Amino acid sequence: MQLNFSGLRALVTGAGKGIGRDTVKALYASGARVVAVSRTNADLVSLSKECPGIEPVCVDLGDWKATEKALGGVGPVDLLVNNAAVALMRPFLEVTKEDFDRSFSVNLRSAFQVSQIVAQGMINRGVPGSIVNVSSMVAHVTFPNLAAYSTTKGAMTMLTKSMAMELGPYKIRVNSVNPTVVLTAMGQKVSADPEFSQKLKERHPLRKFAGIGRSIVKALHAAGARVVAVSRTQADLDSLVREGRRRPVPAQRAAGGS
Repeated sequence: MQLNFSGLRALVTGAGKGIGRDTVKALYASGARVVAVSRTNADLVSLSKECPGIEPVCVDLGDWKATEKALGGVGPVDLLVNNAAVALMRPFLEVTKEDFDRSFSVNLRSAFQVSQIVAQGMINRGVPGSIVNVSSMVAHVTFPNLAAYSTTKGAMTMLTKSMAMELGPYKIRVNSVNPTVVLTAMGQKVSADPEFSQKLKERHPLRKFAGIGRSIVKALHAAGARVVAVSRTQADLDSLVREGRRRPVPAQRAAGGS
């Protein structure tokens, strides 16, 4: 389905690389005006060359005060995609306070804070809106060395439900998309662990990791205020992973890419 975001203003966090970057490009191509948020200025510069006219914002979302300063006056936003995340792979007993705090500040607290800013703006304007939280399948099933990361994503699930319940009366829809390992730069680092990679592939219906494309389609569909009036949905990409076993996959699906 071709989505049209003409006339809408979107904000995407974690926009410098991977899913976030391609989400910006897809929204831009669909007619949206896009605010692209990343902590890496070089990524924003190159993205601005690919998508002239986007509004780059360089800020570390793990810093509450800096985020408030950078986005507190961001202006009207119709669509928010909370994508910023870090995946620190450590055995449980080796996770430091700094690791834990960084994981929560970027993966969860930033989504909480940016959503508050954007949702309050929607309410003040009296307009409907859409928020998409990019979570992960490890919100439901975890693997070795991902204790901190999977905990943040499990919390993201409850944050999505709470936001959907409280913001629904204002006609603000909140959904999440839960991909497995997506072959972004961060995903490639995670999948480089042979033990982790093999265990996940064994539980994957296609026995391979997803390309970025499927995640972008799900995120845009969830964000599309003109498409469906759905809230609190968890779009589990490659959902059979949750069941811990593989089912036969139709030949047409198995042949399809991302």
